Amino acid sequence: MSAGPGFDEEETPLTRLATRRVRGGEPFLTQAEAMAGERIRADFTRGQMSPAITQRWDAMPRAPRRGGIGDLADTAIDARKRVGAACDAVGPELSGLLLDVCCFLKGLETVERERQWPARSAKLLLKTGLAMLARHYGFDREGGARSGRIRHWRAPKDEAGDSAR
Repeated sequence: MSAGPGFDEEETPLTRLATRRVRGGEPFLTQAEAMAGERIRADFTRGQMSPAITQRWDAMPRAPRRGGIGDLADTAIDARKRVGAACDAVGPELSGLLLDVCCFLKGLETVERERQWPARSAKLLLKTGLAMLARHYGFDREGGARSGRIRHWRAPKDEAGDSAR
């Protein structure tokens, strides 16, 4: 995802905030908040959700899409579902801000100007949204993400200690 000439992939708005220190010397974003922002960005990229900005130069026109996602791989469809679930978890008030900064790589000043928000308000709202996102992904707890980890294979036991079926 390119944000213009001279853009460094390692220097995103999120990484700048994650490395910025506050008065006590601690990073502005916690590790869980930064991981949550990177995870939604990865799913956004995997889901091929960026708008197409290039022109097709091949001779064959594309067949019209019926459902809009007919030619996507299962991994892309799953990634889109994860982005949707993450946006639902933080709500409509903050999901647009998270997508703008984490996925579209807009700077905080740009977001504030586009939304006509007061200066430095996007920074605090982003931190709140990332904390909610970290909770959704399970990054806010000891041990990391809750999804994708199998705790055990057995069926839960009933009061007498027998496996419940």
